[in-house]
Amino acid sequence: MTIIKHLSIPLIIILLHCNMPVVSAQTDWLINNSSYNAEVKHVGNELEMTNGIIKRVFRITPNAATVSLDNLVTGESLLRGIKPEAIIKIDGINYEIGGLKGQPNYAFLKPEWLNSLKGDASSMQYIGHEISEPEAPFQWKRVRDYAKDSQWPPKGVHLRMDYIMPEPQDLLGGKALLPSSYGRKILYKTDFNTLDDSWKTIYSKVHERSSFQNEGKVGEIYTPINTAVYIEKKLDTNAKIIEATFNIGTDKSKNYGPGITLVWPKKTIKFYLRPGGNTYDDGVPMFGLWDGHKENKAAGGRQVLDMTKPWTLRYRITDLGVFCEAKPQDGDWRTIEELKPFDTMPSHVRIGKTNGKGEGNDSETKFGELVRMQVMNYTTYGNLHKNVGMGFTKEDITLSVHYELYDGIPVMAKWITLMNNSGRNITVNKFTSEIIAAVEYGSAVETREFNVAPPNIHVETDYAFSSFNVEDANHHTVHWLPDPDYHTQVNYLRITPCLLNVGPEIGPNKTIGPGKTFKTFRTFVMPYDSYDRERQGMALRKMYRTLAPWTTENPLMMHARFADWERVKSAIDQAAEAGFEMVILTFGSGFNIEDDSKQYLAKMKKYADYAKSKGIEIGGYSLLASRRIGDGHDVVMPPGQRPTFGNSPCIESQWGQNYFKKLYNFYEKTGFTLLEHDGSYPGDVCTSQNHPGHKGLEDSQWEQYETISQFYQWCRANGIYLNIPDYYYMAGGNKCGMGYREVNWSLPRKQQLIHTRQNIYDGAWQKTPSMGWMFVPLTEYHGGGEAATIEPLKDHLHHYEMMMVSNLGGGVQACYRGPRLFDSNKTKSMVTRVVNWYKKHREVLEGDIIHLRRADGRDIDYWLSVNPKGEEKGMLMVYNPTNKTITKNIKVPLYYTGLTDGAKVQIEDGSIKNYTLNRDYSIKIEVTVQSNSYTWVVIK
Repeated sequence: MTIIKHLSIPLIIILLHCNMPVVSAQTDWLINNSSYNAEVKHVGNELEMTNGIIKRVFRITPNAATVSLDNLVTGESLLRGIKPEAIIKIDGINYEIGGLKGQPNYAFLKPEWLNSLKGDASSMQYIGHEISEPEAPFQWKRVRDYAKDSQWPPKGVHLRMDYIMPEPQDLLGGKALLPSSYGRKILYKTDFNTLDDSWKTIYSKVHERSSFQNEGKVGEIYTPINTAVYIEKKLDTNAKIIEATFNIGTDKSKNYGPGITLVWPKKTIKFYLRPGGNTYDDGVPMFGLWDGHKENKAAGGRQVLDMTKPWTLRYRITDLGVFCEAKPQDGDWRTIEELKPFDTMPSHVRIGKTNGKGEGNDSETKFGELVRMQVMNYTTYGNLHKNVGMGFTKEDITLSVHYELYDGIPVMAKWITLMNNSGRNITVNKFTSEIIAAVEYGSAVETREFNVAPPNIHVETDYAFSSFNVEDANHHTVHWLPDPDYHTQVNYLRITPCLLNVGPEIGPNKTIGPGKTFKTFRTFVMPYDSYDRERQGMALRKMYRTLAPWTTENPLMMHARFADWERVKSAIDQAAEAGFEMVILTFGSGFNIEDDSKQYLAKMKKYADYAKSKGIEIGGYSLLASRRIGDGHDVVMPPGQRPTFGNSPCIESQWGQNYFKKLYNFYEKTGFTLLEHDGSYPGDVCTSQNHPGHKGLEDSQWEQYETISQFYQWCRANGIYLNIPDYYYMAGGNKCGMGYREVNWSLPRKQQLIHTRQNIYDGAWQKTPSMGWMFVPLTEYHGGGEAATIEPLKDHLHHYEMMMVSNLGGGVQACYRGPRLFDSNKTKSMVTRVVNWYKKHREVLEGDIIHLRRADGRDIDYWLSVNPKGEEKGMLMVYNPTNKTITKNIKVPLYYTGLTDGAKVQIEDGSIKNYTLNRDYSIKIEVTVQSNSYTWVVIK
């Protein structure tokens, strides 16, 4: 007999077909996760953080580093290499946090290598840790009866690992890539406003326009592509760093790419940019190097460089070697190649376009077209001096890396806190708070414009915006990059995306005063245990229910079209009679949250008090972005960029600060408990230096997001419901759009029904039903006339019911936008009946949607809602959009209902029939659905 232990449930299902007995199989955490409790074990020189679903192991000597990341469901090791735990840039200097050096091959990580790995003295050093319970990043006031089983903060374990700064001498002696000015005096510097007499200019004679000064601009080279134009000067023998910055412009050179050439009497060394690539990789920008003896046409390995921004190149001369290093504008230094130490210093330096050996000869064959590029600056620095521009002492900064692992879900959160003990202001320029050298999804040898997918790991942050979709909303923070240490990968250009870097693209450039603490955003890492789309979606939705449980709040809401007392009072009365739970004074209603007069606030309090007396919550709509304020209060975008929505105020302008003061004041004074915040901050940057809330471009995104997220978190702590058409769930948002196109609600009514169910079906891959809203145009919306509109409601009663059931049958709330919910007793009876039906089955209908057949208008469409913890384990909703009655046998997969052997099935209010589950956990149910109608099946 074969005994199989600790298998994942999907694998068990496969093995059951093979008649293989299973012993001690895992309980599937997606169905019952009660036994998966998180803990941290301290064993020897390692910390093991696990909950039985995933495991992360840290080696804590000679420095702290992640040495294992395992998916315990599949048995996969997800880590192929050791990296720093994080990187933070403080006052212009990058500090690695933890990490170990010396791994010989980044394709895999063998345990026997660990004891030979070394710490880097220039990294921040681990000094200790503390284990505690998870922390709540903000408060959640429960004022609605949802998420009964949820815990806030979520249950699990919190690990804080503390680090101290390296001493300045350790930083200098280590492998950190420091700013050129760190600990050094400038020997010579020019920005080429003029060209002093120390320079000699050499330019090609093949074209009359060849020059190092074009149209009056010194440093602008204008010459045919394969010709030499450069300047040369005697080099100070004390120079230890030689650097220059180049904007390649239209230059697509290969050998004649711009760079820095060092000159000896009998040899040259040229380190340069090759914007045109090389013979094998034509048009692929990369680095080049002539080391005095041989040519390296792909210095640093084959890679694809972004040369739309200027690049700075430098030689860093040490006794141990000469390092050829480069950094893009606003980027960080990287080592491209290392040369042997110089026996003697070069006598001269050449800056500009030369041939591949750094010589002044033009091409002997083809000169090519005229190109224009620019040498932007040139600087040399001397020897290190201990008292010149040094960094921090160990006591100046306390830095902690925080990890949280939660009970019952394979999700780990991570963030950094930094305490400024220095007695002076410091600036956190940038940070990378999570770095994982993950096992690649796959390998492709010849990938140039298209590449393989990233590893099978979900990553998101609570710094997400500008999308209804989780990946898109996090694209500015979550980056799957090529790993420069992974030299043995199959990919020819070494661009397989298998290195996770999580950090903001811009900023934060946050100034931290003495005694103040800086905190990064939180990153959530969830390895998938399957490539199945349904199971991945179930995992994601489980994460949201656990880590953002307010998203389960799902009140039925009416969008009142008018804001005058009589019609609002009528809307509240109708909502109460029909069983709705919330009224929103919608866009275009006349509601104005920015009116902070005492009279208006008193009037709104009257509305709220009346709504409360009827058991109804009330809220309103406010537009933030996609509007123009003027008078210097709008975002000032960088040249060539436009705001996301065409126009937008800057939240950190005086207007923006006043706007948020009005929002706080409104909710404190009126008793309103909902905000629909349209055009929420989408991430627009601002270059203004005159706004009170930010310094300039680099901190503009961080400061604007902090302002809006702090407001949303305040709303969450005060029980204010948030409809936000953006991905602010982890920052406190309740609901975003399920995903629809507004103009679709001007289509004929029958087409709207198909779109409704398609949008729910598609949106529910990643969202729970309660996370997304839909739309029901009771009155005309975006045109379409009578054919698109439900009013008069009594004349389109069947369609009105189908719209309600299409939404509520998926547990999804729609914006019922109009002046009323019913216009006759018959209409009222229908609305009330559907609402009561929904509330009777609410618990299962608001469960996860299992995708079975997407609506296409050609046949019946259906989905299954599941709730393994409830009495009603499943609800099958079946819709018939055709003009004929359809009877069909439907295969219904019941695995995620939690049922294992049998099921009790009831079609609508009919008799209960017992079913035995097939070996794949499915049953077949025969349903009959009348034309243009629906039916439902309850499964217990």
